[in-house]
Amino acid sequence: MEPHWDDMKVFLAVAREESLSAAGRILKMDPATVGRRIARLEAALEAPLFVKSPQGYALSAAGERLLSHGEQAEEAMRAAAEALTGPADRLSGQIRIGAPDGCANYLLPQVCTRISATNPDLDIQILALPRVINLSRREADMAITVSPPTAGQLLVQKITDYKLHLVAHRRYLRRYPDINAIEDLSGHPMIGYIPDMIFDRELDYLSDLGIKRVALASNAVSVQLRLVAGATGLCVAHDFTLPSHGRLTKVLPDQISLTRSFYLVRHQGDRRSERLNRFATALSTGIRDEVARLEGLT
Repeated sequence: MEPHWDDMKVFLAVAREESLSAAGRILKMDPATVGRRIARLEAALEAPLFVKSPQGYALSAAGERLLSHGEQAEEAMRAAAEALTGPADRLSGQIRIGAPDGCANYLLPQVCTRISATNPDLDIQILALPRVINLSRREADMAITVSPPTAGQLLVQKITDYKLHLVAHRRYLRRYPDINAIEDLSGHPMIGYIPDMIFDRELDYLSDLGIKRVALASNAVSVQLRLVAGATGLCVAHDFTLPSHGRLTKVLPDQISLTRSFYLVRHQGDRRSERLNRFATALSTGIRDEVARLEGLT
């Protein structure tokens, strides 16, 4: 009995989610149907593809071998669909981008709005998560990161550098003695990331400044900036966020100035997708231009 492509899609979903119920939510199937489809595929291939454990469904040795072939077939089907749908000069279908929340909140809305305006048949989804996006589980079609990944079969390209400075609300600065040196920061409440939830070393700004205590913390940049806007303390902020918070001002800009970078990360197999290549180019160019525009306003 030959395996069905539809069963292969079910196999890929279970392999990525490691659960029948989670795969069923993605496929819009009930878990029992997902289980039957996996059983049918295993019968067709005459090999067990998963090992069930209390932690979920783990790939067997045969499943590991099948995974790369399934992903190649998935990419071939996607490329075939792209070749047959939509005008050649426009993008269509759905593309999901994963991004850290600073980028997702302050850059992607403008960039994706412009891309959408010239591609009305394209559905763009922005996935803002305070952690690394898992591309191997197809959480997104591509991700923006602040560090280039060193593992996995991924396409990585640098998008742009961006600047960060220590900032405070003007009302806060009027209440307290002048801050003229880094040593003057002691005693001032600092706002930053929750220390044990910093998912990338590049985001550990306060440690780089020798600051050990975070008086008010959040895993979201937008929350940190709202706290600073309430004149409750100081935080390190992206320069591109400052035009959205007009009463915030840089503190010690000549002494505290950080540079970080954004990278675009994609599935290795997507290099043959003209549709995703064109979107990646538009996205990278848009982010680069938007960072330059917003930093110019500060």
